[in-house]
Amino acid sequence: MKYLRNDPTLKQRRRELRQNQTEAEKTLWARLRNKQLQGMRFFRQYSIGPYILDFYCPQMRLAIELDGGQHTENCRKEYDEARSAYLQAHCINVMRFWNHEVLIDTDSILNRIAERVNP
Repeated sequence: MKYLRNDPTLKQRRRELRQNQTEAEKTLWARLRNKQLQGMRFFRQYSIGPYILDFYCPQMRLAIELDGGQHTENCRKEYDEARSAYLQAHCINVMRFWNHEVLIDTDSILNRIAERVNP
């Protein structure tokens, strides 16, 4: 693969995803953007290889994925597992949260991310 990060062929799709965020993504992004979480810079809709991550902190090599109900389907679970394995093979840790968790208790989610960022 020529591009590991932000492959130009995925640029339009990344842009579309940023323009059509879920409520959970909007909620979490409002709290991650502009280095609000312990001074760490996060990007949204950042691609690594063939995958577009919801949020990514290159400094910590940390991907944050927000999952909706479709992620309970078997074919989607297999895709998510393959995706996580790919990222881990590139030394990127993955944290997954359900959309409803983010919407109900954003502070708890941020605390869990902060613990990973600064153990």
